[in-house]
Amino acid sequence: MPKNDLLLKALRGEEVDRPPVWMMRQAGRYLPEFIALRDKYDFFTRCQTPEIASEITLQPIRRFPLDAAIIFSDILVVPQAMGLPFEMKPNVGPWLENPVRSAGDVEKIRTGNLNEELQYVFDALDLTKKGLNDEIPLIGFAGSPWTIFCYAIQGQGSKNFDQAKAFAFTNTAAAHDLLQKITDVTIHYLKEKINHGSDVIQIFDSWGGMLSPNDYLEFSYPYIEQIVNALYEQVPVVVFAKGCWFALEEMSRSNASALGVDWTIRPQTARDLTGFKKTLQGNFDPSRLLSPPEKIQEMVKEMIDDFGTYKYIANLGHGILPNVPVENAKAFIEAVVNYKK
Repeated sequence: MPKNDLLLKALRGEEVDRPPVWMMRQAGRYLPEFIALRDKYDFFTRCQTPEIASEITLQPIRRFPLDAAIIFSDILVVPQAMGLPFEMKPNVGPWLENPVRSAGDVEKIRTGNLNEELQYVFDALDLTKKGLNDEIPLIGFAGSPWTIFCYAIQGQGSKNFDQAKAFAFTNTAAAHDLLQKITDVTIHYLKEKINHGSDVIQIFDSWGGMLSPNDYLEFSYPYIEQIVNALYEQVPVVVFAKGCWFALEEMSRSNASALGVDWTIRPQTARDLTGFKKTLQGNFDPSRLLSPPEKIQEMVKEMIDDFGTYKYIANLGHGILPNVPVENAKAFIEAVVNYKK
């Protein structure tokens, strides 16, 4: 059990004096020490070299009084293990030369337990657990099946993932086959992450908000629910579905311990939709970290006042931006740590 178990208490719904705090993408691109490694090694070399991934994970922990670490990795390591050779292209982002475009392509994709291909992630977790010395919990994560599906079909990032949606709506049986394959691999992967010391698991549904409420309940949520149901008896599971406020009521009936919310929903609305059944996590607009530090601290206090300290984890509504000054990130974290009702 970590010495600082504030995050675990919040996930269990226990009373706390202040909410725990961590930031999505806290291990990364806004820190000068990360930039030094970024300039030396390409993206997937950083992900696939356990010593580097562990070092990046620990960098923000050395700087800030955070209540959790999140392993440095990427959601695309799962499709890579499935035989989809994603690259990270400069000025483009994720790139797959030959995207999945047919039922025949889906049939060729590997599935099942592919953990041997992902051993570098588990090695990074082992090193990180040692480095944390049981001070704070370690979060492991994966992308939701729908989000991985979007990249596999589109082949790159997109404003609307039109090709991914078209495939889902016109090749529906093949789409569900692919979503199930991703789900099966992800369950094996996350169970092994737990075996290597992940105290909490978070599922990132970055592109669930691209779907209508009805389509979300067909193509995304059922697969997330499979993952949650496979894991929740071992560790707490957090589901963060960006842009999916419309599914909060449905998700509040799940076995997830917490639901992440983005900045487009008011805290009271999120509470009304979930009825305090779940711990909520979020939802500071990452762009607001470009405000002056004193304004950040004022807004963080207001955010915590609105959510309340019970069943709440302070976080951003999405990942921290690369152009955020370090002192502004510090202002956000310290405003939570020093919060008084």
